[in-house]
Amino acid sequence: MAKCAVCEKALSHGNKLSITRSHISKRTTRTFKPNLRTVKTIVDGQPKKIKVCAKCLRAGKVQKA
Repeated sequence: MAKCAVCEKALSHGNKLSITRSHISKRTTRTFKPNLRTVKTIVDGQPKKIKVCAKCLRAGKVQKA
């Protein structure tokens, strides 16, 4: 399963709602996937490729190689 190496963000599940005539008529399940990027980073002094979500990249939680 794909998961962020920093914040452990993974797949989550929810409902897809079909709105017809001002009320919800149908509900089907859907999955929310994290926005993962493969980035070359420095881990324990060595360059390594890890999967990181875009939110962690923007926040600067990862040091790029």
